[in-house]
Amino acid sequence: MRLLTKVSLIAATVLTLSACNKEAEQPKPLVLDTDAAKQSYSLGVSAGRFIDTTIKEHEKLGLPLASDTIVRGIQDQLAGKSQLTEEEVQKVMMALEQTAREKQVEVAKAQAEQNIAAGKAYLETNAKKEGVKVTESGLQYEVIQAADGPKPAATDVVRVHYTGTLVDGTEFDSSKERGPAQFPLNQVIKGWTEGVQLMSVGSKFKFTIPSDLAYGERDMGTIPANSVLVFDVELLGIGEEAPAAEAPAEKK
Repeated sequence: MRLLTKVSLIAATVLTLSACNKEAEQPKPLVLDTDAAKQSYSLGVSAGRFIDTTIKEHEKLGLPLASDTIVRGIQDQLAGKSQLTEEEVQKVMMALEQTAREKQVEVAKAQAEQNIAAGKAYLETNAKKEGVKVTESGLQYEVIQAADGPKPAATDVVRVHYTGTLVDGTEFDSSKERGPAQFPLNQVIKGWTEGVQLMSVGSKFKFTIPSDLAYGERDMGTIPANSVLVFDVELLGIGEEAPAAEAPAEKK
């Protein structure tokens, strides 16, 4: 969430609207019969959607914002009757930005700590399952389909199909729809580099990768900080082949 940018944009939106119309107008029947009317209405809908999203995101941080008061502020500004001076508005907005920034840090820290505990519990439980093996590094793997093909080296380019999920089952990436992924094995996360070298061409493995072999404390958006990752991987080939969709290194 880029709350700081959004908070600033709310202020910019109000100022822009004020520049367009300094007089308050009474509501009147809406007729969208021209391009200009539709464009104007669409701009209003876009601004409303933006503000609604911002309100909800602030609520998640424990910073409630009142939509009716926001609307009143817009109306007062358009009418040239703001109850706060420009200096006061700027001071309040800066304070809100600072508070939002601090809340984001608190929420991220709490979530990261929860992920550590959840990941540790998941790894301990998964390691006890039949067929699951654990390497010296802590990487867990299960052979879903064995094969007798060659195995890749860390410096090889590999061609795979894969699906990645969080421990709660949330899927964050998959090659199944866009086609096989192809990439140098030494340019992805440690868990992938180590794990895929255990595979023979034609085999299918399930990898459970501890966070320190994945992205660690980095928050990757769809992959929260300190997340244990689960990958179902099929090794299709070794060496560059075309066509193949390249898998972004940050997704592995």
